[in-house]
Order: sequence, then structure tokens, then C-alpha cells
Amino acid sequence: MAIPFDQREGEIWLDGVFVPWADAKVHILTHALHYASSVFEGERAYGGEIFECEAHTDRLFASADALGFAIPYSKDTINEAKRATLARMGLTDAYLRPVAWRGSEMMGVSAQLNTIHVAIAAWAWPSYFDPALLEKGIRLDIASWQRPDPKTAPCHAKAAGLYMICTLSKHAAEAKGYTDALMMDYRGHVAEATGANVFFIKDGKIHTPVADCFLNGITRRTVMALAAKRGIEVIERTILPDELGTFSECFVTGTAAEVTPVGEIGPHHYTPGEMTRALMQDYADKVRPAGAAMRDVA
Repeated sequence: MAIPFDQREGEIWLDGVFVPWADAKVHILTHALHYASSVFEGERAYGGEIFECEAHTDRLFASADALGFAIPYSKDTINEAKRATLARMGLTDAYLRPVAWRGSEMMGVSAQLNTIHVAIAAWAWPSYFDPALLEKGIRLDIASWQRPDPKTAPCHAKAAGLYMICTLSKHAAEAKGYTDALMMDYRGHVAEATGANVFFIKDGKIHTPVADCFLNGITRRTVMALAAKRGIEVIERTILPDELGTFSECFVTGTAAEVTPVGEIGPHHYTPGEMTRALMQDYADKVRPAGAAMRDVA
């Protein structure tokens, strides 16, 4: 059994200083626990370098702004703290989790006077999905929960509260033997997986939903640029559920997921092909130091 995250060894950067991992605690009446006033990032380091470090920090600050609070450190300080955390943990290939949240001074919907706290943790996390599943592609259920209307939630923030329906959807999918779930948006259009953006391939072109009510992921943008470099057309458009059976390949992208092929979405089947595997390799080549081996995808 994996070691629980509150019982691991090492140190966490918390409000400007490193503290022992087990001592990185918040009070039970922390506002973020009750009202989801928290934002976070998921980042990967390869060979000691944090991929798109500055872009992730920019998004962390933008997310905090969307939730109406200011991070009490400069972006440069956060970037240096992330690198210091990686070094302090003795890690070169790792996952990093910066998180910012409202503290405990006020307990109620209004929390104007609450201190804003920031923490950064890093740990080894080789693959988000079981590598044994990647040859045929992971299996996705179709979620019953939908991504919200931008008028009802700060949908472009990486905010904790937006992931409640992701957890519900993923748990429901896993209970039925799937790996993850594909979510529709509030209009019933194809949106994304619970923690990754989705792409489809048809007739040599890539199709992906317009990111107008969910995160335009950093990995998403990276893969789109890699496809363009290969001369592959990427079409951002509305994708309807009825179209799911018309595509030949499918893959998802994200910091944790990287580029992961999909073999099934509900009743629809796909075969990971040359284009998907080429983009998997291109992404691996981009993020990993020269000469490092790509994870086993065959």
C-alpha cells in the first residue's frame, strides 16, 4: 500500500520556510477546507528541470486573482521556492504541487481578513495512469456531471472547488472498471477528462474542444504546438457526443497524464496509431533531457 501523503519523509516549503513533511499542517477551521478557497498547480520536473515553471506560476497567480485573493510572494520567489523544494527533496524526476489558500482568521462565506498561505511539495510520481494500459489505451466512461457554465464558476482557474465533480466522475468510472471519465460541458458538448484535455484524430487531422469553460492546459498548448511543427492541422471546435464514434484515435494530455492514448470512451473504440505515438514521443523528447529514455509505451 502506498504511503499516505501526510506520513511521508522530507520537507515542504510552507509560507517561506521549509518544515518537516509531517509538520506541514493547517487548522481544521481553515477557510479553504470549508469553502474551497484554494488554488493549486500540478507540475513535473524532468532531469532536475521543472517543465514550463514560469507558465505554471503565472497560472497560479491568475487563479488566485480569479478567487479574489493575492499571493503574498512574488512570482520569482515562488519559482525559486519550487526549484529549492525539488533540490531539498533530492529529486530530479518529480511531481510538484504548489497550493495557495485562505487561512483561519474568519469562518464564514466572507473571509476578507484571512491570511493567504502558500505551500510547495514535491514527490516522485512516475506515471498518472498504469503504464500497462497504454498499449491499447485507457478506457473512459462518460460522466454524468458536466463542466459548469462560466457564469456559475471561475472555470479558467485551477481552483480546488472545480475538482469536486471530477472526483465524483472518476470514482463512478472506476467503480465500473474504467480508468477515467470524459465530461461534457454545460451545453452537452464534449469537454475534457476529469484531469486532462482530450484530442481526437480523424483523416489525418486533430480535433479538440474549444477551451471556453475549462482549463486550456499547458500540456494541451504544448502538444498543439508539437502537432503544428509536424504539419498536422489542429482544429479547435465544438465536438458533439454523437461524433465520438467517427474518430480513429483519441488521446488525453495533462501535466500528470502527459500524452496518454485512449482505447475506449463508453461504447466507442479507438486504436492508438502512428500520429498519437509520434506526439507521445515528441512530447517526451521536449520535456526530457537529451538522451533520456521515454517511458515504456509499447
